[in-house]
Amino acid sequence: MPFNALFSFLIKKRLQQIELFRDNPAMAQLEVFHSLIRSARYTEWGRKHDYGTITDPDEFRQRVPVQDYEDVKPFVARLRKGEQNLLWPTDMKWFAKSSGTTGDRSKFIPVSREALEDCHYKGGKDLIAFHYQQYPESKLYHGMSLVVGGSSAIENFRTDAYSGDLSAIIIRNLPIWVEVRRTPVIETALMENWEEKIERMARETMREDVRCIAGVPSWTLVLLRRILQLTGKRNILEVWPNLELFMHGGVSFRPYRKQFEELIPSPTMNYLESYNASEGSFAIQDRKGGDDMLLMLDYGIFYEFMPLEELGREKPRTLLLGEVETDVQYAIVISTNGGLWRYVPGDTVRFSSTKPYRLQVSGRTKSFINAFGEELIVENADRGIEAACEATGAVVAEYTAAPIYMDSDAQGGHEWAIEFEKTPSSIDRFTEVLDITMRSLNSDYDAKRKGDLALHAPLIRVVDRGTFHAWMRERGKLGGQNKMPRLSNDRALIGSLLAPVAV
Repeated sequence: MPFNALFSFLIKKRLQQIELFRDNPAMAQLEVFHSLIRSARYTEWGRKHDYGTITDPDEFRQRVPVQDYEDVKPFVARLRKGEQNLLWPTDMKWFAKSSGTTGDRSKFIPVSREALEDCHYKGGKDLIAFHYQQYPESKLYHGMSLVVGGSSAIENFRTDAYSGDLSAIIIRNLPIWVEVRRTPVIETALMENWEEKIERMARETMREDVRCIAGVPSWTLVLLRRILQLTGKRNILEVWPNLELFMHGGVSFRPYRKQFEELIPSPTMNYLESYNASEGSFAIQDRKGGDDMLLMLDYGIFYEFMPLEELGREKPRTLLLGEVETDVQYAIVISTNGGLWRYVPGDTVRFSSTKPYRLQVSGRTKSFINAFGEELIVENADRGIEAACEATGAVVAEYTAAPIYMDSDAQGGHEWAIEFEKTPSSIDRFTEVLDITMRSLNSDYDAKRKGDLALHAPLIRVVDRGTFHAWMRERGKLGGQNKMPRLSNDRALIGSLLAPVAV
């Protein structure tokens, strides 16, 4: 059977499987739950919590505590020393290094063979399947796929064990049928110095027939602009005329969409978002032009959802998939085929639909501003920035915001450090639209803004081009795995950002 015919057959078969869990979400999740419990019942963790006698998710929730990384870290330390069968029955040889934010502490997330094959790789294949569903005449595999990932080299810290960014781990383990169509060469893809890596990637890929790009939006933009500088072309379609798909994730695409549309002026260019992390791949944008993602229910992950008011409680209440509501913020809780049990990765989500289950990532449990009861989340901020850019012709490269604490005689506020790719026609108008949009989206913020009694209007600090890059470089945080927190509940980050930095 010719490759394209076989590929088409496999895609159609997979789309049928997706349709099956779309129509039967409770059954799909119950199958995953029982498979996980059965697989782990003889591990140290499974014996400790008597997995052999757990019969349903309610009993599981009563018996197993909610975990964060600090709870899991002692097991990770033992796994890294070579012990096995602690959290998951198959050997753990790979550990995804993740900071999640620009903080100093690194996390090492165990990555099992099942997590790689049945979750992370499956997510990548499903993105391609949805693209072909939307564009049946696609010819992705007639050209090359550019992967902008792997922001640190693989560390062989034990004879048979390795750590590195998840993207580096995935690149190192790609099946041969993917590897032959990937660019740049693996030595470049896994370079640790991102400034040198961007230069080499640009020179290696600018003469390839690139048809698909996968990466974090911010670093992909840096690469595309360098390619235009080297080639002297006006836009990326003059470099790669057959480019048709950008698969992105890691951060919201909203602040970056306009920049991509200017660099890739094609009405048929497809942008598909995935919600993935070191802990797993969770959701995929399954509709062209949509801004939500389908929750993938057959990746070996069992989901619970924690109302935000439960965060920090000793025994927090969680909801199963059938209990969630639309337009409510939840912290996601996962049990995985990588041995994470009732684990809180730190993301907040909001369901846009329950038939089928589609969601949006609304922020992080530690990335928000609630200094005055305003409960401002990243989704509010991203939408505000998008509206302000639309109203003033601006393009934002990066931003972050934090509270301003006033004395007892004055109200507080929010200070925004914004780096513009294209400056707004009026900074006052930009500020006004940002504020109005966030007020329309968030009743708590709106209540605090009324009459300027609790919060005054946003204070915008325009920083020089390259400020965010320099700030991250000085802290050794360049690379796709490291993300600038959009919102902080204290002034530590913005204080250091606005201090003089070498640009």
